[in-house]
Amino acid sequence: MTDLTAEREPVLRPNNLDAAASRQLALGIRGLSKVFPGTQALKGIDLDIHYGEVHALCGGNGCGKSTLIKILAGFAPADQGTVMINGRQLDAASLDPKASYNLGFRVVHQDPPLYPDLSVEENIALSARYPTSGSGNISWREVRRRAQQLILRYSIQASPETLVRDLPVSVRTQVAIAAALQDVDGGRCIVALDEPTAALPAAEVKVLLEAMRQLAALGHAVIFVSHRLDEVLEATDRVTVMRDGQVFKDHRTETLTESELIESIVGRAAADLQPQRSTAAPSGDPILTVTDLTAGPVRDASFEIRPGEVVGVAGLLGSGRTELLSAIYGGLKKTAGKVEVNGRAADFRRIDQAIGAGVVMVPEDRPRIGAFLDMSVDQNMDIGVLDRYWKGIGFRSGQMSRDADELRARFGVKAASGSVQMRTLSGGNQQKAILARWLRRDKVSILLLDEPTQGVDVGARSDIYRLVRKATEAGAAALVVTSDFEELAQFVDRALILRNGRVVAHVPNDELTAHRLNELVHMQSRNNHD
Repeated sequence: MTDLTAEREPVLRPNNLDAAASRQLALGIRGLSKVFPGTQALKGIDLDIHYGEVHALCGGNGCGKSTLIKILAGFAPADQGTVMINGRQLDAASLDPKASYNLGFRVVHQDPPLYPDLSVEENIALSARYPTSGSGNISWREVRRRAQQLILRYSIQASPETLVRDLPVSVRTQVAIAAALQDVDGGRCIVALDEPTAALPAAEVKVLLEAMRQLAALGHAVIFVSHRLDEVLEATDRVTVMRDGQVFKDHRTETLTESELIESIVGRAAADLQPQRSTAAPSGDPILTVTDLTAGPVRDASFEIRPGEVVGVAGLLGSGRTELLSAIYGGLKKTAGKVEVNGRAADFRRIDQAIGAGVVMVPEDRPRIGAFLDMSVDQNMDIGVLDRYWKGIGFRSGQMSRDADELRARFGVKAASGSVQMRTLSGGNQQKAILARWLRRDKVSILLLDEPTQGVDVGARSDIYRLVRKATEAGAAALVVTSDFEELAQFVDRALILRNGRVVAHVPNDELTAHRLNELVHMQSRNNHD
């Protein structure tokens, strides 16, 4: 695992603030606790956040980061504790959304609540109130002036008239930040960014990290919640690590290495968590053969995968990565070419046909199409094998319960019980439950994994890849899409380079590095523009 400490650029410091001002306390938390049924989410949290700094919150899935942000935003009441926000101290249990907002606390989520078919200026106006003229009509001149002012203040690469749907995701997040801070005129805020880079490619991550540093340079306090440790090390001043609802350790980022941060988060050495590639050469007939496949943006894609292999797909956003998996699975209709599984034609027209043939997919959009959030954890794991328990007049519930207990233990799914709703689990535990759903089946030949570790902590990420590797060692194969080329290079056995829906290069095991993947992806992109 690469130590990125030496490669970091210095964090941008405020030019208009002296050292004392930049260290002024923005948020002070003392003794904050929260209990949910069956779980103590937070236990006596003490934490200080300062103006002019970017402060990261790190920790494993379920450590309490999201609960803490919800309490500070007023969306969940604390059970005990006090908070001081912008100089005002109050009982944490009394915080509600209005009070939090008025005190200057803002949250921008991973998927900002913007309207894609409206312009930048319209989205900004909707977040506050449309200015009106003396006659009561909307003053579009004032709408545009206000939007242009915010665009300049926060260095947003867009015009007021640009439709949000035409913006890169990173710039949309900048628009959401500007909208959230538009009523802060000459003052300072505390801005919490919750996993803002989780779904972004490298180029857009850089834009957003620069925007985050600029917020601190303007004197705001920035709380950055992320599982991407390289970004934490590059862009923050301080890091607070949480474990099991408590503050475990505070670090100054300038003296922190990636290995030290990983060990602080999970309590294990970084080397123990690094994914392992297969050392055995693939043998036998191909388990998956794709020939001249055309579907949606995918064009003439051809490749083979053999049992035991984990093959990666590297490409820029929009290159057709997700569509390639969907076309194999039957979710996207193919217009040409063929797919073969174990030497047999696999013209899947329905997803259940793919599952019956041993082809399963873990989609990128876990909350919407991967998990049944309002069903229990055990129901999520059972739904793919219900026929196994049907006895003519009902289900064998006792056996289902015993099997589910064993499954949660085997796959490391951490939950208060199997009866709690899936939505109460952390992202990493949801992903492990989804893998358990499919890998418990008697016949799994091919795993299609789309961003399998997105929004997942470093410990759960290691667990997920261990489970995938265990399946391939038993004779399955996996095709993995991820935007994290460092992760891809560490885990997969070889990689395909995808550009404009076409497989343009194959990277063998002995050439597989993050640098090589980046070089090929961007080389192809540059050639496309020449």
